[in-house]
Amino acid sequence: MSRKGWALFICMCVIWGLPYLFIRVAVRELSPASLVLYRTTPAAILLLPLALRQGRLGELVRRWRWLLVYTAVELAVPWLLLARAEQHISSSLAGLLVATVPLVGAVLYRVLGVGDRLDARRLIGLLIGFAGVAALVGIDVGGSDLAAIGEVLIVAVCYASGALIIGRKLAGLPSFGVVAASLLLTAVVYAPAGVAQAPWSLSGETIAALAVLAVVCTAVAFTVFFALIAEVGPSRATVFTYINPLVAVLLGVVLLGEPFTVGIAVGMPLILAGSVLGTAPALRRADGARPPGDTAGGLPPGS
Repeated sequence: MSRKGWALFICMCVIWGLPYLFIRVAVRELSPASLVLYRTTPAAILLLPLALRQGRLGELVRRWRWLLVYTAVELAVPWLLLARAEQHISSSLAGLLVATVPLVGAVLYRVLGVGDRLDARRLIGLLIGFAGVAALVGIDVGGSDLAAIGEVLIVAVCYASGALIIGRKLAGLPSFGVVAASLLLTAVVYAPAGVAQAPWSLSGETIAALAVLAVVCTAVAFTVFFALIAEVGPSRATVFTYINPLVAVLLGVVLLGEPFTVGIAVGMPLILAGSVLGTAPALRRADGARPPGDTAGGLPPGS
């Protein structure tokens, strides 16, 4: 990659490893609905000028049904569930569980018949990755946390489904338009509950966490991500999804004092190795061609 490509790549590794830390901080004072509202509203306002500049917003209207579905599975549902889950589990554990998105996506794509075939290497990768999840949950999670674990795994399914919708149903639409519209729709949906549940005052720590989530982890993140895709292509652009869980774990341990548990030590390398193997492009044949129907590249990440 070019120097610009590497710079954008490193930025994405860090930026989308940050949300778990700041969500954990914000839910100490905010309800999940208020957090979603306060994250999406400023981000929508910041991205709307870019969407208007990109133009072609009328194209969104023609596919409004799929835009609503995408909004639900990529933003409205997972961001609420993630905030709810982080009221009960560490940011490190949440970030690591979300790292299963490529694994879930590979299975989902295959079940629906739209993905690459599962060769032996990919199948082994999926088994390794899900073994890592089993180890992580079995070693670290108590009975009281199982509901939160389930919520984060639903988040992973949502993110994988959102990638599928973008690739199959919303392809060709203006990227900033899709994101800005989704953020705005989510803010409207959560406005009643978010305002009603919001406290009268917030600490400086919570306000700072909201600012980072809205500006850096949402508005700036999508801007950098689209620039990364333009610079290095969609396949290489998604590789950072294997690195930002490491950032999430590191930040949780160092800044929040979360324990680096045996479950994380065992589960993290298995999940990441399984993701790499399970979503890797199929091996080329001796003549240099790929197997029929196979494509290179990983799955798009969740936001």
